Amino acid sequence: MGRIKQKKRKKPDMAATADRHRLYELSVQCAESEVDFVEQTFQELRGRKPRHLREDFCGTANVCCEWVRRRARNTAVGVDLDGEVLDWGRRHHVAGLDDRQRARVALIQDNVLSADTPPVDMILAMNFSYWLFKERDDLLRYFRVAREHLVEDGILFLDAYGGYDSFREIDEEREIDDGDEGFTYIWDQERFNPVNNNLICHIHFAFPDGSVMERAFSYDWRLYTLPEIRDLLREAGFSKTTVYWQGWDEDGEPSGDFYPTEEADADAGWICYLAAER
Repeated sequence: MGRIKQKKRKKPDMAATADRHRLYELSVQCAESEVDFVEQTFQELRGRKPRHLREDFCGTANVCCEWVRRRARNTAVGVDLDGEVLDWGRRHHVAGLDDRQRARVALIQDNVLSADTPPVDMILAMNFSYWLFKERDDLLRYFRVAREHLVEDGILFLDAYGGYDSFREIDEEREIDDGDEGFTYIWDQERFNPVNNNLICHIHFAFPDGSVMERAFSYDWRLYTLPEIRDLLREAGFSKTTVYWQGWDEDGEPSGDFYPTEEADADAGWICYLAAER
C-alpha cells in the first residue's frame, strides 16, 4: 500500500493574520508628534507646563501612555465606549509602562458625555472622533461637558479636515513601511450627502500577497466645517479658539508643523488642529 499523500495546509493570508489596531497606529497616528504639539501649544498659551490630560474617544490609549512617559508627574485618563479596543490598549501600551507610569494612567469604558473625571489641564478629541455627534445640539452638549471638565485655564484640543476633496466619494491610497513587507492604507469616502453633510468612510488595508482587510474601521460622521465648529465652541462658553494650519515642505508634502492662522488656501485637502481655551 502506497504512502498516503498528506494535504499541504494552506498558509493564512496576510489580511487574516494582521492586527487592525497596529495597522491603524502605523497608518494614521503618531502619538509622539501629537503630544509634542499639545504640550508646546499649551505652554505658549498658558505660560506653564500641563500635567493632567484626558483623551476622549481614546481608542488604544496610545496618547495617554505617551503622555505619562514624558514626565514623572504627568497623569492621563482615557475614555472610550469600546471595551475591545481599551483591552487592546492595556495589553499593548499600558503593559509596556513601568509600575509608576501605569499608576498614573486610567482607562475608563464610558460615554464621553457622562464620564465623571477630575478637571484636567487638557482634553484631546482627535482623529475627527467628535464628528460622530451628527446633531448640532449633541456636539454643543459635548463641548459644554468638555469645558466643565477643564481647570480654569484648561484647553480643549481638536483636529479637523476639509478641502473640496472631503465632499467627494473617493479612495486615497498610501504605502506604509512597517519594517517588514509593508502594506497599503486605503481611505475610502464611500458616501457623502450634501443635504446634511453625512459622511460614510472606511479604512481598508491591502497586503503584498494580494489579500485585503476590508472595512477594518468604518465611520458614520457629519462633516463639520471650521466655522461651524468654532461657533459651537463659542456657544459652549470657550473664550477663544485658535486654528493651527498644517504646513508644507518644499516638495509639497506635509511638514508636520502647524501654525496659527485666520486665513488659508482653498486646498483640495487640509488638516488642522484647534485649541479652544476655557
